Amino acid sequence: MWKFDSLTQIGGHAVTAEGHPRVIATAAGKAVEFGGVEDALFLNVHPLAGAETFTWEVIFRPDVGGAAEQRFFHFQEDGTETRMLFEIRVIDGKWCLDSFAMSGTESKALMDRGKLHSLGAWHHAAAVYDGREYRNYVDGVLEGAAEVRLAPQGAGRTSVGTRINRRDYFKGAVLAARMTNRALGVGEFLKVPGELAK
Repeated sequence: MWKFDSLTQIGGHAVTAEGHPRVIATAAGKAVEFGGVEDALFLNVHPLAGAETFTWEVIFRPDVGGAAEQRFFHFQEDGTETRMLFEIRVIDGKWCLDSFAMSGTESKALMDRGKLHSLGAWHHAAAVYDGREYRNYVDGVLEGAAEVRLAPQGAGRTSVGTRINRRDYFKGAVLAARMTNRALGVGEFLKVPGELAK
C-alpha cells in the first residue's frame, strides 16, 4: 500500500518531486495534489516487477481544468518500452479511464469513451490481470476486458502525475495506491473512504 502523505517518501521508497505538487488534507487523511503543469513524483521502483498476475488500484480525484489527455500513474521497465499506466481522457466535462499495459510485443489498451465519470470527486480505479485476461474497473464496476499475454515486467521506475517522459500532466489528487501480485476480486478492492464519498 502506498499512502500519498509525503513528497519525500511513499511506500518506503524515496521520492523525487518536480514542479509544485503539494500535500493536502482531506477528510480521509493526507493526499498529494497535482496542478496539471510540471507537477510530478518519481520513484526508482517498479512495484509490480516480476508479477505474473496483478491488481493495481488507485484512489484519486481528477479535477476540473486539466488537459484532454492526462497520465496520472506510470510504471516503466528500465531500458525498454515495456510499461503499464493509468490515464484519463476528459470528454464533455467528464472523464473516462484508459488503462494500458505493454510487455514485450504484447500490449492492450482498455478505454470506453461512453463510460464517463465526474470530475472533482474521488474515485477508485483498478487494473487486473489474471494471467489470461486484462480488465479495468472504475468504482468497482467492470469497464473493459481483453485476452492478452503479459509477461512479467522487469525492474524499473514509477511516475505519478505525469507520463514517465514528462508529458500529459495530471490535474487532481492521489490519496493511495495498492499493488498486489495476484488478481483480486471486486469484493477485495479498496474502497473510496466514506468521508470522501459524501
